[in-house]
Amino acid sequence: MNDMQANLRELYQEVIFDHNRQPRNFHAMADADHVAEGDNPLCGDQLKVYLRVRDGIVEDASFVGHGCAISTASASLMTEAVKGRAVAEADALFRDFQTLLTAADPAPARARRDFGKLEALAGVREFPLRVKCATLAWHTLHNALVDAGEAACTE
Repeated sequence: MNDMQANLRELYQEVIFDHNRQPRNFHAMADADHVAEGDNPLCGDQLKVYLRVRDGIVEDASFVGHGCAISTASASLMTEAVKGRAVAEADALFRDFQTLLTAADPAPARARRDFGKLEALAGVREFPLRVKCATLAWHTLHNALVDAGEAACTE
C-alpha cells in the first residue's frame, strides 16, 4: 500500500468513526410519510428509517436503532446522501451503493457516480460479513421508498 492509499484509508476510517460516534439525523420523525424497519439477525443490527417525501423529493430522512459501528455510520451517511434527492434518484443511489459493495467489479458503479463520503464504506467489501451491516440501512431505505410494507432483512 502506498502512502496515498494509506492516507485515504485513514481518512475513510475517520469518517466511519465520526458518523458512528455522532450519527447524523438520529431521531424518530413524527411527520414521516414513509417508514420501514430493517433487521440483520446475524449481528443484531436493527433500525427504522423515516422519510418525509414531498412532490417526489426526499425532503427529510432520519433513523433510529442500534447496531455496530459500520451499520450506524452507514445509516448516518445514507440519510445525508438522500436528502433533497428525487425518490427515483435515491433508489438509484441504493442500487449503485449495493453494486459498490457487492459486485465483482464495482468500476461501473464508480463510473456512473461520485459516491463522496459514501466511498468511506467501500472498504467493507473486503469483509463479506460486514457488507450486510453496511447495506442494512440501504435495503431499509428501499423498502421505505417503495412502501414495501415489510421489514428489510439481510438474511
